[in-house]
Amino acid sequence: MKNKVLIGPSSFAALDPSPMDMLINADFEIIDNPFKRKLTKSELLDLLNSNVTGLIAGLEPLDREVMKKSNLKVISRCGSGMSNVDLEAAKSLGIRAYSTPHGPTTAVAEMTIGAIISLLRFIPQMNQDMHEYKWNKQIGRQLKDKNVVIIGFGRIGQQVGQLLKSFNADIIAVDPELSGKINNIPIIKLEDALKEADIILLHCSGEHTLLGEHEFGLMKKGVYVINAARGDLINESAFIKAINNGQIAGAWIDTFSQEPYSGPLCQYEQVILTPHIGSYTLECRKQMEMEAVNNLINGFVE
Repeated sequence: MKNKVLIGPSSFAALDPSPMDMLINADFEIIDNPFKRKLTKSELLDLLNSNVTGLIAGLEPLDREVMKKSNLKVISRCGSGMSNVDLEAAKSLGIRAYSTPHGPTTAVAEMTIGAIISLLRFIPQMNQDMHEYKWNKQIGRQLKDKNVVIIGFGRIGQQVGQLLKSFNADIIAVDPELSGKINNIPIIKLEDALKEADIILLHCSGEHTLLGEHEFGLMKKGVYVINAARGDLINESAFIKAINNGQIAGAWIDTFSQEPYSGPLCQYEQVILTPHIGSYTLECRKQMEMEAVNNLINGFVE
């Protein structure tokens, strides 16, 4: 009997059919995501009820309840983070869980640099003006000598740090699992970093709020915030309050608690919003998807 595999990410193999071909050639029966968006818990449970033993996972909620009610043997996450997967539950239930930590590094790091420049130079706003036949110049800022705080100093955070060095920015990092210096970049405490920051970059995992009213209150006026990690890291109501009072001069948000997003941040032109595309390059997607398929196949062999 063929192993049934549910494909969670709605865009899986959309840019290159090779990962799907690889699954077919390995004799898997494939079940596609019929909703073409992030699956809810109830939708996921319904789809897993049909004797599905393998899952190519996106950001679906994979808690103990989901795992216990399923027949899953292998979970292969197409992405670097595993915060949506209860790894302890998977281990106790004998489910093998994998991720693709290397694929997103370059794509997310490059887009972060692009986002910083876009914010400092008002590129989206002036592009919009030009398309409306308005010749309006806005004075921007340079990245050189700005205090850039990288929160989360793993693969992506460290890659961003290396890229920022070429701009002669003053870089500091925050990571509770690290200390001292890495690549000559000092690691300091969150509250101390927030007080110094001109630009704050979120590249950490986790689903708990990291930036709320207290944290925004520590920042100086005119800070820029970039979230390329997890939507839940920012308290949205406190964030909007900080934008309204000038604490936040601009932001780029690529991840949201609820996706697709249609919330109040859509009303703010100084906030660049993108539909979770940090890793959405042809090269990165193919690498992650192929790695996810390889992990899945190997998971059934082990």
